Amino acid sequence: MALLRHRDFLLLFAGQGVSRLGDGLYTAVVAWLAWSLTHEPGEVALVTLAAYGPAFLATLIGASYADRYDRRRLMIATDVVRAAVVAVAPVLLALGLLNLTLLVVGAALLALIGAPFAPARNAIVAQIVPTERLLEANGLLQVAFRAAFFVGPLLLAPLLAFASLEVVLALDVLTFLASAATLAAIRVRTTARAEQRLGLRADLAAGLAALRAEPDVLIVIATFVLALVTASGFLTVGVVALVGESFGGHGGEYGLLLGIAGVAEVFGALALARLPLRNLALTAVLAWALLGAFRFPLGLAETPIIAAVLLAVTGFASALTDIPLIALVQQRIPDRHLAKALGLWEAGIAGALAVAPFAAAAIIGHVGVRNAFMLSGAALIGLAAIAAITITRVTATPIPRPPTVDAQALRPRARCRVRSNDVAA
Repeated sequence: MALLRHRDFLLLFAGQGVSRLGDGLYTAVVAWLAWSLTHEPGEVALVTLAAYGPAFLATLIGASYADRYDRRRLMIATDVVRAAVVAVAPVLLALGLLNLTLLVVGAALLALIGAPFAPARNAIVAQIVPTERLLEANGLLQVAFRAAFFVGPLLLAPLLAFASLEVVLALDVLTFLASAATLAAIRVRTTARAEQRLGLRADLAAGLAALRAEPDVLIVIATFVLALVTASGFLTVGVVALVGESFGGHGGEYGLLLGIAGVAEVFGALALARLPLRNLALTAVLAWALLGAFRFPLGLAETPIIAAVLLAVTGFASALTDIPLIALVQQRIPDRHLAKALGLWEAGIAGALAVAPFAAAAIIGHVGVRNAFMLSGAALIGLAAIAAITITRVTATPIPRPPTVDAQALRPRARCRVRSNDVAA
């Protein structure tokens, strides 16, 4: 594709693909390390929670820094610091000093350090790619991200067959450094910044005002988070129960079904990069209805083949839910608030992924796996319909937009003095 001949986009595409491969490998390594150290499933869950929990709390704050400072340099700094933190692990492991407590602390620390990275990465695309190419750019990037993250865990087994965990951790360090090196080589367009930099509190308030001024964007983000709570738990807990109850309980079938959904999502992202979508907001919310329509009969599947076909369609549809969302935010939210808007979405994803498995398990326990899938599918269709109707009404009736916090904050300096505790935050 033409965008892959664009030097700076190609660097971002390659570097962040390597970075996501490292993320997938890291996820598998951390879970395996926790199991190796304790042989307790509960401790594995604890480390997983430590790796993702802080992202829910810190991403929006980190996104504010990504809007107020140079995004490229911030991303490079987080890559270098995370590489340094991960580099300690193989040394501790070789010396026999790595224990569960240090693993939990390290996972949480990495999550906190990396909080600004994802919002900054999504926001920096708009500083590299022309506005009319954003949908194509996000589609290609999501292909790289999904494929690389999917491959990462698959590399663990062959790597451990020929090397040690220390070597695997060292390779993860190299992926951070590769990401930092490609980011250092990228040239980004400079964007206008406020003459007087706002503090954290004022900046977050300004970002919220910017989102409220674009209600359809806010509806798309809220729909995504609510739909993820409704849907994502069934891709893990629900498919496990379906395989266990209907297909003979083979773990290989479970892995294969998840793999098919992941591959279909990659192809969906690739196809979406070629489609000229006119209404990004409606596409993003109605994609959940498509996903729900094929999720509805999944619990009734009698064979793994039928389940695989249904999961493939839902995987393809899931690409339609986030790529238009990212492009919509990039087009409609001012650059000085872009990372915060995307950070709100990322924080919502982290929270939804933490809650969804428990919600799915509770629903399955009450109504059974078959009925649970039907309820999940129906809920997604209903949620998408409500969101689409609301967006149509909102866009048909323009809302008077109040002055943003930025406009008030940038009036005469006597009125925009920023408190020291805001800057320190």
